[in-house]
Amino acid sequence: MTDEVCEVVITAPDADWLAQFTRALVDDRLAASGHNITPIRSIYRWQGQVYDKTEARVALHTRAALVPAIIERTNRDHPYKVPCVIATPIVTSNPRYHRWILDQTSEAA
Repeated sequence: MTDEVCEVVITAPDADWLAQFTRALVDDRLAASGHNITPIRSIYRWQGQVYDKTEARVALHTRAALVPAIIERTNRDHPYKVPCVIATPIVTSNPRYHRWILDQTSEAA
């Protein structure tokens, strides 16, 4: 497993659901932490209609190798048919924080 880390953004229609989901990912060592932000305003097109909705957002810090497991879990548990899950590499970070992310996440992807 590599030492690459990333930030994974997930949005959801309900802040409480997203907080519980974040807690489960941290409990299962799929993420070291999750910074939940609510409310956010999302404007998007879905099935030919434009929506303007309030949602919640989490920024997870995790190993890049764990992203497929996070996507799988999100697709399984999320209330949306097509949930937003976007991973962005963390190019530079505090070396101690980087190490902490690695220490807090599972080595088994």
